[in-house]
Amino acid sequence: MSEGPNFLHKTAALLYRVVTGLRNSAFERGVLKTWHAPLPVVSIGNITAGGTGKTPLADWIIGYYRSIGETPALLSRGYGRSSKGVLLVADTRRILCGSREAGDEPLMLAAKNPGTITVVAEKRKEGVEFILKRFKGQLPSVIILDDAFQHRQIARDLDIVVINAAEAYFDARMLPEGRLREPLANIRRAGLLVLSKINDRKTADAIALDLKKTGIPVAEARTAADELVAFGTAAAAENTSGMRALAFAGIGAPGGFLLSLRERGIEVDSHRFFRDHEPYSKEKLIPMLLEAEQRSLSLVTTEKDYYRLLGEHEIMAMLSVRPCYYLKIRTEFIEGKETLETMLKAAIQP
Repeated sequence: MSEGPNFLHKTAALLYRVVTGLRNSAFERGVLKTWHAPLPVVSIGNITAGGTGKTPLADWIIGYYRSIGETPALLSRGYGRSSKGVLLVADTRRILCGSREAGDEPLMLAAKNPGTITVVAEKRKEGVEFILKRFKGQLPSVIILDDAFQHRQIARDLDIVVINAAEAYFDARMLPEGRLREPLANIRRAGLLVLSKINDRKTADAIALDLKKTGIPVAEARTAADELVAFGTAAAAENTSGMRALAFAGIGAPGGFLLSLRERGIEVDSHRFFRDHEPYSKEKLIPMLLEAEQRSLSLVTTEKDYYRLLGEHEIMAMLSVRPCYYLKIRTEFIEGKETLETMLKAAIQP
């Protein structure tokens, strides 16, 4: 009986592999059509389910395009949002909705990049068409598709795939047995591979060597801890080194978050992890808050979780009885940054 769930996972993973294989084959044979947008399109995606460092890379790419005078627009599905269809999250002047309607990642990226058009849509083609119509008089110079490697209905001028060096690579398995969205061999569709979250150099070197066998350019990066930002109304200590904390997060691979906190000298006494994009509620957070109060711990979360909480005024007020912080992160390149910049420039050239 103990092998029952394992057998079911293996069977479901096999079925998932067959279905994704048939779908990809249909695109390759032209049975399913790919639409070419009248604007340059850059896709950032992954081959596993969440936690690869895709969002900080998207933030870096938006910032890079803006730094060279381009006007990128971000188009995302808006995973976990309460709204449906096409929704304008931010125009060139302001943010127009909260994380419940937009999803936490699009809202965060819009807030970190003021003036960047941000749209969410399950059907990405409809999202592109909305941008073309709504901003007809002032079109962006490039559309960035977030989490779109498997979304093949739109052709892209550059297809970037992010691979997490901290996850199983050589023994990766299909969902739900493992975390693969499609077989590893399919990374050959990509134009550039970014090996992210590098901490163990020996493991990263082995993965990078295998990736380079594809002939596709490979960049290497790590997710670096940035500023620790205080929020809420409780007094926050200026020097957070040595601070005792209860860390909480609802992200795909939270282990890296704990590692980043410890690298900053924060003593993580306890932690609570929730599902990626899981909506927060008072009922879920009350036990965590009670522990923090009883043990005199500060509360620390991720930047993405902060933006998910931002519109929840009652929850934010409840948390603020303790000192609260969120950790900013950034993509830091180890190798291949110039290659990425060259390819991003080439993608928008006529």
